[in-house]
Amino acid sequence: MLSLKKQVAKPGECWYNRNMEHSKLILAPSVLSADFSRMAEELETINQSAAKWIHFDVMDGRFVPNITFGPKFIQDLKPCSSLVYDTHLMIDEPEKYVELFARSGCDYITVHAEATVHLHRVLQLIHSCGCKAGVAIVPSTPVCMIEPVLEDCDLVLVMTVNPGFGGQQIIPSTLHKVSDLAQIRDDEGYGYLVSVDGGINEKTITDAVLAGADVAVCGSAFFSSDDRAAFADEMIRLADEALSQ
Repeated sequence: MLSLKKQVAKPGECWYNRNMEHSKLILAPSVLSADFSRMAEELETINQSAAKWIHFDVMDGRFVPNITFGPKFIQDLKPCSSLVYDTHLMIDEPEKYVELFARSGCDYITVHAEATVHLHRVLQLIHSCGCKAGVAIVPSTPVCMIEPVLEDCDLVLVMTVNPGFGGQQIIPSTLHKVSDLAQIRDDEGYGYLVSVDGGINEKTITDAVLAGADVAVCGSAFFSSDDRAAFADEMIRLADEALSQ
């Protein structure tokens, strides 16, 4: 278990009164760590696993120090899987590109609270395009900054590392935000899912789900595994085991 200064769950204990409606872990492998030269094959390994979502990290080289891909990449890969396409826009002024990504076949579109001034308007735009709307926050952003829009969210993504590159170690203190978001959801009756992204693997998944995570984005851990299907099974087993105690 990770060392957490603020609040520590006892083994098998949640940090809040977890609503069992949200108890089943959704695994979302991030293609950022895949081999781009053989993406159709890489997506097939996700299809053959227990993962339910595919996570697409879109980076513009401005909001984060990396550049990845655009909407055509996602559109071309849409026929390769019937899983949920979960797109994370790590780009400045995402409102300029929401419609393009919606047309590419995204099911969820998540934008960063730090990347746009009129966040509520962007969430409305995503919904008007027929997609589920998500908000993401970087490790330095507190939950209170997005509380005014939580009722309009289908997904809240907590970055558990500083965004931009895969293969980083989790920042343990970010899990307190996961717990806070899960508690707010239960207290207010909101319907969003809580997602964690960064440093999620077999060693950290238990703490993440005990904090309240519903969705686990994992890139390096999934794609570097010798047996990706077995890795996915183990992640879900660990999550279920933690929540059943």
